[in-house]
Amino acid sequence: MLWKSHKSGHYTKKFRDYNGRRLFAILMVVLFAVAVAGRLFFLQVIRHNYYVSLASRQQGFQKILEPKRGDIYFRTKEGEPYRIVSTKIGALIYIDARRIQDAGEVFGKLDAITEIDRAVFDKIIKKTEDPYEVLKHRISMEEADKIAALLIPGVGLEEERWREYLGGKTAAHVLGFVSEYEDGKGKYGIEKKFDGALQGSEGSVSGDKDGRGFFIALANLQQIDAQSGRDIFLTLEPNVQREVEKDLAALKEKWSPLSGGALILEPKTGRILALAAFPEFDPNQYQKEKSMDVFLNPFVEKIFELGSVFKPLTMAAALNEGVLTPETTYVDEGEIRISGHVIKNFDDKARGLRTMTQVLEESLNTGAVFAMQKVGGEKLKEYFARYGLKEKTNIELPGELRGDLSNLESGREVEYATAAFGQGVAVTPLEFAMAISSLANGGKLMKPLILEDGMPEVIRETISAKTSETITRMLVDVVDKVLAGGIVRMDRYSIAAKTGTAQIPASRFGGGGGYSEYFMHSFFGYFPAYDPKFLVFMFLERPIGVKYASQSLSESFKSLTEFLINYYTVTPDR
Repeated sequence: MLWKSHKSGHYTKKFRDYNGRRLFAILMVVLFAVAVAGRLFFLQVIRHNYYVSLASRQQGFQKILEPKRGDIYFRTKEGEPYRIVSTKIGALIYIDARRIQDAGEVFGKLDAITEIDRAVFDKIIKKTEDPYEVLKHRISMEEADKIAALLIPGVGLEEERWREYLGGKTAAHVLGFVSEYEDGKGKYGIEKKFDGALQGSEGSVSGDKDGRGFFIALANLQQIDAQSGRDIFLTLEPNVQREVEKDLAALKEKWSPLSGGALILEPKTGRILALAAFPEFDPNQYQKEKSMDVFLNPFVEKIFELGSVFKPLTMAAALNEGVLTPETTYVDEGEIRISGHVIKNFDDKARGLRTMTQVLEESLNTGAVFAMQKVGGEKLKEYFARYGLKEKTNIELPGELRGDLSNLESGREVEYATAAFGQGVAVTPLEFAMAISSLANGGKLMKPLILEDGMPEVIRETISAKTSETITRMLVDVVDKVLAGGIVRMDRYSIAAKTGTAQIPASRFGGGGGYSEYFMHSFFGYFPAYDPKFLVFMFLERPIGVKYASQSLSESFKSLTEFLINYYTVTPDR
């Protein structure tokens, strides 16, 4: 009994131990299952979106399709498009210096295909911690194909697009440039004004790929095509633009001015056929310029005191108000005193009895003041505003300024007097050219057009058609009788023109108030005078070795006039 009882107790204890271990095992299994289930719930439910996104990034493929930037065109007189800006597709070379074994051999192979800057190469080859260093931009696709065929370890290629300005410096101030190495945006000119339209919109290709990089289902590929940018057509005529730039280059060489410019437009429509200025720049190499000022278009982004070319505007206002005629006389004493200030003629000489036509012929400051006094200072200020000299022209170019006529707000007669001959008031050359166009075309202030699809737009009437004819006749007399000793006069064509020589404010050269010893030369002319097809405006800032605009600009104006007459086969009007 004792043995049996002992044996029974042994089995009972053994049974209890077994059940305990089994219960523990079951409990562990249950806890593990709960943990797994909890983890799965966490991963599949709570973190579902995260892992779907992660898988998408790991398995998904997307490539951005860059749009082609729109081209920019001129238009020939025959109506043919003339491409002046395009986008070129090529490649850039980059270096992973860590993988270069023999630098000299690599340099030799690359340089044999496309010229490589040795100093740049030697600098990059030392950057063994950097897997990506650009060695050269803008290589052709032909060069890229030859380099790719060499399979040089550590040498890579990437597609690159860049703007190509086919005319070099031609019309650079109108066109602007694209900053490919910065933000890829258009800067200055048409490139900036129409950056969004020229850019177009990006496209893309997307889909899923497996671990080997192959697409899982080609049918599931999604593609959104890139939309090419808009092509822009300008009013500029290529041969006229080139001729203007050639003349400007000659003026720059001859007189060494600080700056200069010339434009040609149609007075009746406002269409600009040529616009050029210097200092110039090459938009293909804009990054080489040290001064940002060179990029500014002086016709719209700078203002100047233009001097005696203002006298026809003053005279036309007085004629239009009926307070004088071309035959009205006054006595020129060589100077006039206003509120303690003395205003003199450009040569300090007195000429005695003079008509209003002679005032323009001889460019008499005292005569311009006489005309101002006849019309009244406040009324003259109204006419200057009517001519558009204190408002933007709204040409399709960026950065346009408005003229500064603030001196006239003082109400002082001396300010009106100096403004009558273009001193103390500053305007953009384009504002002035459009104002003069209104004298030429029958009294209509036109909006200037630089886009080919722009329609002629009359802003307002400035003077009557009768006044326009009268002031034109006076300006024809200027050319026929006195201007530059008859250099500009043409037997078979009537030409209306006027020059201006104005002191440049001392502030332009870092001085204080008052005027410097330097001069601004300007010249406008339109022809055939009574049915004008063209208006030419030119200026030189601080020319050296020449005193008057009639001496510096007359021959160039005559040259451009003859070119336009021949190029467009203008019918004689005499």
